[in-house]
Amino acid sequence: MKWIHTADWHLGKLVQGVHMTEDQRYVLEQLLQAIVEERPDAVIIAGDLYDRAVPPTEAVELLSETLQRIIVDLHTPVLAIAGNHDSPDRLDFAAKIMEQRGLHLAGRLRRELEPVVLHDEAGEVHFHLIPYADPAQARHVLDDDSIRTHDDMMRAIISRLEERMSRQARHVLIGHAFVTPHGEPQDNTSDSERPLAIGGAEHVRAEWFRPFHYVALGHLHQAHYVGSETIRYAGSPLKYSISEENHRKGFYVVEMDASGGIQVDKRLFSPLRDMRRVKATMEELLTHPVNEDYVFVTLLNEHPVLYPMEKVRTVYPNALHVERRPPAAVAADSQESELPRARREADPAALFAAFYEEVQGRPPGEAQQALLIETWNELLRAEGDGA
Repeated sequence: MKWIHTADWHLGKLVQGVHMTEDQRYVLEQLLQAIVEERPDAVIIAGDLYDRAVPPTEAVELLSETLQRIIVDLHTPVLAIAGNHDSPDRLDFAAKIMEQRGLHLAGRLRRELEPVVLHDEAGEVHFHLIPYADPAQARHVLDDDSIRTHDDMMRAIISRLEERMSRQARHVLIGHAFVTPHGEPQDNTSDSERPLAIGGAEHVRAEWFRPFHYVALGHLHQAHYVGSETIRYAGSPLKYSISEENHRKGFYVVEMDASGGIQVDKRLFSPLRDMRRVKATMEELLTHPVNEDYVFVTLLNEHPVLYPMEKVRTVYPNALHVERRPPAAVAADSQESELPRARREADPAALFAAFYEEVQGRPPGEAQQALLIETWNELLRAEGDGA
């Protein structure tokens, strides 16, 4: 069986105030062409179809058009789940009706975890669609008081799946989570990835996924595998932050043989406009050929430049940001102490602890840390529900 694994479309995305819809449509056309050429048995979208719970009209129209072309015109089933940016209830609307046409869309986590069953010459392949959910929601839905973290939640879900998994079938899990080899904290792969939780509660151990022949993940924007080459993030189709400048965006074409063996081939997208940095003096920059890329410009001039954005956009009309950093300042940046940098990159719990200790002269207690984490995670839940 063959399928395409993609994720994190973030339709409706704004980058520095610029709508990315035209760029998204451009790469989705390439995906549609790949479906024509590859003729997969299914297309997987592992969460974050939209960038926010209430997407703009043009994003809804683009998703509707793309799904129609895949399912109706190309007769290819789509298996998709909600990510932490999506509204589970909106994606769940009329989901049962759409299954009859080949759209299998899991918006909200449910107690009944029935797989989508597809067939090939070797038999059944069971696709287990696990949409993003907050641990508090999963604790209620699954009636399991042991669920406190995302790791607990995934352990509980997979334990339930294992109880009912057919040993004669091959199994694929589709999920949206922050998976690391041993559940250890790691940095996000992009500044545009919204944290799922704080206080060490968002990371999930890769070992839970051992029962599956392939795991199609979404959430992290850089394509990579975790521990095993069959546990993979497809990454986002476009660069949504300058922190993704060096990512190679694309999708996976995955083939499974009769015994469950997996072969993965990565295909790259060609963006309408790249996103990259440009470092030069204004005088040097004005000699560059005109270019439509999304650029973040660092001017190396020693003295202030009048109307820098207006001048930059005569060469780079889609410039997103301009700053001036003389060479001496750039050199100083490279020698910056570790403490300020670490504080900038720390999660809110670590920042709170550092601030509290500076003000009070002692670190916060466990109860204070727990209260902060609970409050912050409530805010994340509210944001995910569209509040």
